[in-house]
Amino acid sequence: MKNNDDFSGPPIGSQLSAIIPTLNEAENLGSCLRVIAGTVAELIVVDGGSSDNTASVASRYNARWLTAKRGRGSQLAAGGAAATGEWLLFIHADTVLQSSWELSVHEFINEVREDNVAGVFRYRNDLHGLAGRVLERYVAWRTSLGLPYGDQCLLISRSHYHRLGGFSDFPIMEDIEFARRIGRRGLRVLPVLAVTSGVRYRSFGIFCRGLRNLFCLALYFIGLPPRLIAKIYG
Repeated sequence: MKNNDDFSGPPIGSQLSAIIPTLNEAENLGSCLRVIAGTVAELIVVDGGSSDNTASVASRYNARWLTAKRGRGSQLAAGGAAATGEWLLFIHADTVLQSSWELSVHEFINEVREDNVAGVFRYRNDLHGLAGRVLERYVAWRTSLGLPYGDQCLLISRSHYHRLGGFSDFPIMEDIEFARRIGRRGLRVLPVLAVTSGVRYRSFGIFCRGLRNLFCLALYFIGLPPRLIAKIYG
């Protein structure tokens, strides 16, 4: 990658819109926003009908508040359509980026400009023990196949995003479907850790939830409609 000093345009943050879909994420959203709020030019929280204090948390960081039909696909699509930045960063509310993440983003944007390349981050979880590390290895393998999930974030130029048609209105697998449109060769893993809460794995069991996720992915690839997969996923 090029040296940061080679970049002659405006600061990266002034070009960047962050889009965060939420549904009752008051406990997680603050940690997510705290890391990115001082860097990006536009914070967009797209809510699917929260009944907790998610809106209050978003307001503390002067986030732009939008509402959309419940479902990550529709919420991400609404945020992407409303964003004004030249670059879009889609990030889940329970994901916290590694400090100094903006340096790698700066280098990436400086190199690719608006080419047909999108970036994702390296998945980490806050689970302790061997199972958490095995899960991270599995995600790295899946990502090498061009199938990152949304908890690894997505960094993409707004022009490329709209050329591809944006996120589909899917209740599940919206991230995989869009990643497939980007294409394996069009995805690059940036050296930034995206640490995602493992609470869902703790409550359901790491092995059981991992197996269920893999089963749902297989159902998607054999052609089962996402709305039916969402019912199986629960």
